[in-house]
Amino acid sequence: MKVLVVNGPNLNMLGVRDPGQYGTETLGQISDRLRGRAAELGVDLEFFQSNHEGAIIDFLQDSAEGADGMVMNPGALTHYGLSLRDAVADSGLPFVEVHLSDISRREEFRRHSVLSDLALSQIAGHRGDGYLMALDRVVENARS
Repeated sequence: MKVLVVNGPNLNMLGVRDPGQYGTETLGQISDRLRGRAAELGVDLEFFQSNHEGAIIDFLQDSAEGADGMVMNPGALTHYGLSLRDAVADSGLPFVEVHLSDISRREEFRRHSVLSDLALSQIAGHRGDGYLMALDRVVENARS
């Protein structure tokens, strides 16, 4: 089983960027924890992060075939990335939308996701643990 792990803009700055909101764990540390959990589950992961919506779309178009699901933290693209939404829909991949912070308790413009109605579920406010929860959900879905 193969799961894509896709991260959007500014997530490369985790550990430095607003630790009060996002925690001190880096994206590399989260990825390492995900690799450990994936090994326990017998799942292969493919990681991708970009600050550019088009690069994420290109990755999805190139990588969706052969994948069984996706864990995605679209970052700020959550709120306005309509071309990303189209690419996710076109991929046909079941996915869980992850947010480190609880976007429902943030600024008004951060409370709406253009992707959430496509997702199996949205996990928000659990920082790095949310990625582990999302991976478990994606694998559970693929195996059911």
